[in-house]
Amino acid sequence: MANNTITVSREELEELKEAFDKIDIDNNGYINDYELQELFKEANLKLPGYQVRDIIEKIYTEADKNKDGKIDFEEFVLLVQEQKRNDISKTFRTSINKRLGITALGGTSSISTQGTQHSYADEEKVAFVNWVNKALKDDPDVKHILPMNPDNNSLFASLRDGILLCKMINMSQPDTIDERAINKTRLTEFTISENLNLALNSASAIGCTVVNIGAEDMKEGKPHLVLGLLWQIIKVGLFADIEISKNEALIGLLRDGETLEDLMKISPEELLLRWVNYHLTNAQWPIIKNFSSDIKDSKAYFYLLREIAPKEDVRIDFSGFSESSDIKRAQCMLQEADKLGCKQFVTPSDVVSGNPKLNLAFVANLFNMYPGLAKTDGYDFNQIEEFTPPHVGETNEERTFRNWMNSLGVSPHVNYLYSGLTDALVIFQLYERIRQRVDWGRVNKPPFTAFGGPMKKIENCNYAVEIGRNQAKFSLVGIGGHDLHEGNRTLTLALVWQLMRRYTLNVLSDLGEGEKIDDQIIIQWVNETLANANKKTFITSFKDKSINTSLPVLDLIDAIDPKAINPDMVKRDNLSDADKLNNAKYALSIARKIGARIYALPDDLVEVKPKMVMTVFACLMGKGLNKLK
Repeated sequence: MANNTITVSREELEELKEAFDKIDIDNNGYINDYELQELFKEANLKLPGYQVRDIIEKIYTEADKNKDGKIDFEEFVLLVQEQKRNDISKTFRTSINKRLGITALGGTSSISTQGTQHSYADEEKVAFVNWVNKALKDDPDVKHILPMNPDNNSLFASLRDGILLCKMINMSQPDTIDERAINKTRLTEFTISENLNLALNSASAIGCTVVNIGAEDMKEGKPHLVLGLLWQIIKVGLFADIEISKNEALIGLLRDGETLEDLMKISPEELLLRWVNYHLTNAQWPIIKNFSSDIKDSKAYFYLLREIAPKEDVRIDFSGFSESSDIKRAQCMLQEADKLGCKQFVTPSDVVSGNPKLNLAFVANLFNMYPGLAKTDGYDFNQIEEFTPPHVGETNEERTFRNWMNSLGVSPHVNYLYSGLTDALVIFQLYERIRQRVDWGRVNKPPFTAFGGPMKKIENCNYAVEIGRNQAKFSLVGIGGHDLHEGNRTLTLALVWQLMRRYTLNVLSDLGEGEKIDDQIIIQWVNETLANANKKTFITSFKDKSINTSLPVLDLIDAIDPKAINPDMVKRDNLSDADKLNNAKYALSIARKIGARIYALPDDLVEVKPKMVMTVFACLMGKGLNKLK
């Protein structure tokens, strides 16, 4: 190794990745010069101006290997190595912590026996505690731990039995967890582990990334893992209604020349920014470009609150607008937000410091409570060319696929299935998850400019189809790269389903010591397992109508893990539609509780959707085979 080469340990890499992810607020995998300039400025680095300019310049020369004008994590590490050579890395790292407001926490990493140091943002802990305290204050199942004290570490202890975590998931995505599956009394180490498995597998099912997070991590209350998971769960809930199918009033944000399809492709973060600017424009106040530096003086917030407040009920007092102190102005602004019941997620210091994550949450909560957009009842979607009602919203199948992708930690986060795959970058990551080699040298990487960008995306999509057809041996008849790029629903879903199916079967193949698994082997295993446990249920295929009762699934769970099912919770005779749905909800929650990572929805069982039914039985087969090892 050359003498001038500075190595970065695995522990340091872990820390840097945490810091990078916090800086990379929009989760696009890149940091630009504006973010770094702001970081150095706010961190008060004791560096001459010329050194700061030199560092920024390196992003576009030495550090920016791709010459794309942005810096990814690998390039970020190279920059840190350069700072270490100049003996300023310690200052640089401290600056990151200072900007992010993070607390150092000593601990032992699961990937190292030498010990490492993780970090967490104290203001995030305070915000999450206050949010949970308010949202669940009347829930009798968590009265033993609420209210939590935001000034200490009670949050991490309060999550250890899994009950609160399950409640938070249902708060963000109602009915994800059947409450009958939660162990609430006479808890033991085993039943606590069951609760945590139920919570983690359910979090995965709603699209949270839980890779490398286990029940033991939650029991130990590892702050960086706990806060990371809680933010994902809260974000799912905050963003749930920021889509046209849930809130047609968003049509009011359409710009000239745009279609609803264009609007659906915009991420929730971008929609929130557009929403704020819609109201600021109406108020004749300058628009903002971000939820960090542009909102630090609280002035945009004052105008936003005045625009969205119900005029007949609430009067927003502007007397605090003229305060000379930013912190006092922020205090006055939050007093006005409290009139709307929306003083959540941020403190005055969070506003003044421009904490992007918490300000994003604050704005999302405002939108959910008071969107202030005109109603569009009876809107004729056919008025917009090439846009028909079936294209509005997301089907259950599409949502399941999207949640599966996001739970695997793909980057960027997929907000809308079709627009999220048009450059094939996520598809390539999924290929790697199913062990198909991707030649990244052939992949065009962002940013994609208006000139030449579409062609580069199509080239990526062509390569994605080539891998699927030639390497993975998928059935891709009639599918071309342009179909993926254009977001053809039927053909895109055909590829995505085969990716998810292969991923599921690979897990089974590993447990079966490499044996090739297909549908018939799964069906045979299911029926043999049921018969050996003296169950009367069986299935003939994944289209078997008896599956709509969920009884074959419930009996299979009982065969795999006796006593997991409470028979009093299962309706077996004269089933109504409501009974079938209740059985399905209970079956999926218990399956996740015993450790099966299932993405299907209760409706998939009731309606006997063959693809999703297959994944349910395959995941249970995986759990059954794993118990035999």
